[in-house]
Amino acid sequence: MRRWFLLVLMPFAALAQESPAPDTLAQRIAACTSCHGERGEGGDNGFNPRLAGKPEGYLHRQLLAFQRGLRHYPIMEHMVAPLTDAYMREIATYFAAQDVPYATHPTPSMSPQAVTRGEQLATKGDPARGIPPCMACHGPQLTGVQPDIPGLVGLPYDYLSAQLGAWRTDTRGTIAPDCMATIVSRLTDSDISAVSAWLASRPVPADAHAAAAGSVAPPLRCGVLGG
Repeated sequence: MRRWFLLVLMPFAALAQESPAPDTLAQRIAACTSCHGERGEGGDNGFNPRLAGKPEGYLHRQLLAFQRGLRHYPIMEHMVAPLTDAYMREIATYFAAQDVPYATHPTPSMSPQAVTRGEQLATKGDPARGIPPCMACHGPQLTGVQPDIPGLVGLPYDYLSAQLGAWRTDTRGTIAPDCMATIVSRLTDSDISAVSAWLASRPVPADAHAAAAGSVAPPLRCGVLGG
């Protein structure tokens, strides 16, 4: 009986003596890379966006938004719930430092009117409706602005339109004042489709890094258009 008991315990004793999983950054961000790519280059669908090269402040703020219930996506909310702020900053720092080629994504066909409207919204806005151009905040090349304005080029149509829709339905937000919530509230459904398709069709510039901090003076004070 004693011999049988020892034989049963042996496998468990061996497991107990094994070394724990290494506490490395690669191991700790495995949950991120499983959806967003090994270096944050983006998933193979249109909804897991590129993280590589986005401003560190932006990435950190999005993790906080999921943790605080300002952005809603069950997988992300569950994953970030137990993380410390230091841990989230480490994740943001890692992906912000990655410099990998941009993937190409299919874009929907657009009518000439939609192309014109999408380009207008991205480059000139719609002053009559109090809508500033995307370039006014996201930079003249739409590559983002340090420390926390993300780039828009290189993102799939499905992701762009889904995120604009998320502001419309209050499933995405940020700490007040929420600039994008104000802007999106003034867009029609056709505006969202047109500007998303136009942005998704833009070629990624040779230098796709975010513009330097302070290089862009947005035309609004987060909620006060024309400020």
